[in-house]
Amino acid sequence: MATYNTLTPELIEQLKAAAPGHVLVGADINDDYSHDEMPIYGTKAPDVVLQAANAEEISAFMKICNANKIPVTTRGAGTGLVGGCVPVYGGVVIETTKMNKILEYDLENFSVTIEPGVLLQDLAEDCLKRGMMYPPDPGEKLATVGGNVSTNAGGMRAVKYGTTRDYVLAMKVVLPNGDITSFGAKVSKTSSGYSLSNLIIGSEGTLGIIVELTLKLIPAPKKTISLIVPYEDLESAISTVPKFKMANLDPQALEFMEREIILSSERYLGREVFPKKLNGQDVGAYLLITFDGQDEDELMARAETAAELLLDAGAIDVMVVDEPQKLRDTWATRSSFLEAIEAETKLLDECDVVVPIKEIARFLTFAKKTGEECGLIIKSFGHAGDGNLHIYQCSNDLEKEEFVKRVDNYFEILYKEAVECGGLVSGEHGIGRGKVKYLTESLGDVNMELMRGIKNVFDPNLILNPGKVCYQS
Repeated sequence: MATYNTLTPELIEQLKAAAPGHVLVGADINDDYSHDEMPIYGTKAPDVVLQAANAEEISAFMKICNANKIPVTTRGAGTGLVGGCVPVYGGVVIETTKMNKILEYDLENFSVTIEPGVLLQDLAEDCLKRGMMYPPDPGEKLATVGGNVSTNAGGMRAVKYGTTRDYVLAMKVVLPNGDITSFGAKVSKTSSGYSLSNLIIGSEGTLGIIVELTLKLIPAPKKTISLIVPYEDLESAISTVPKFKMANLDPQALEFMEREIILSSERYLGREVFPKKLNGQDVGAYLLITFDGQDEDELMARAETAAELLLDAGAIDVMVVDEPQKLRDTWATRSSFLEAIEAETKLLDECDVVVPIKEIARFLTFAKKTGEECGLIIKSFGHAGDGNLHIYQCSNDLEKEEFVKRVDNYFEILYKEAVECGGLVSGEHGIGRGKVKYLTESLGDVNMELMRGIKNVFDPNLILNPGKVCYQS
């Protein structure tokens, strides 16, 4: 790993001059800049924060930092869960949340151009006003779109529409040496050399700093309907998923969740939405399914076909949710899982492992049993339609050192099992600081060396978000 220089008073003055009024130092730097939403991966305060207003300020900062080997970490809204925006080596944090303008719609080409600090919820709402939809739908709606691109965020609509990567047409990027360049174009396909934009997508701020994005849009569906499908146990719920996929019903979202996580979320929100007992049977797990389309009759026909399949496959009941308020309440319960766990848990960690769909039920059973053997409380939910599982490790009794030790042991076993059944370490949250070790073990030396080679071409001084993804801090 590289060695870095410290910021001298002279260098700090140079940085202040490069972005007058937008530079924070000393007591003006809020503690939030030292961590993300998962502080278990450590905290570290930066020496300087740039609240960037434009690409030129970022370029000027990078030229100074690159020439002087000062580490730089880019930060959006700080909603990550793997320590990706923690400035492990101090130095400079470049925050992009003030670069939050929606610059231009080109509806004839079904695209929108934005700055990276635009919040996901703001973009989604603004698109809908124009009859368009930006399909990626990660659970954290207050994340920046630039952050979503940096981690290739997925979300609940990925089963039908794909992940963030599928909607990035073009981008403007500041490289570690301060050069400003553009990748991609406002076109639907390309065979024009290496896809440099696809290297930036999912690179977690280690190769360049995104300063502008052009994103693909689609016409917004006119109608949406959801189904709450209770089951006696999780295995029964998950075993339905391959049959559901084979029926070609094309759901917008296909989520699974256990009873305990629903109870936590409803306590957190202060309202009950999901049934707990039906037809004399206790409900142990649920599928939550959404269909979208242009015609209500066609949607209802799909829902009826789905209901027949689900009941034949062991569902206790199928409940149609089509009233706007009930739809909002249902999906608010699903969207609040992380906040609910945080509210009731002293120590927690999480993995978003992804496995083949046919392996979901077996893998979740393995994950819960292994968690118990490791002395951890396990809570799980996730995207049944694409095999992306969110498995939380929780404790209210252990000391932090012992908790971290047990989680590490748990992850060693869990990720090995995931790889053996054809899965990967992360489906959408990324590697950041917290999962580098497990990525190395799962991909092997050859692939990690290739990734480090790409990093070295973009960033030979290794100053950009050091200690993340393919280099361990």
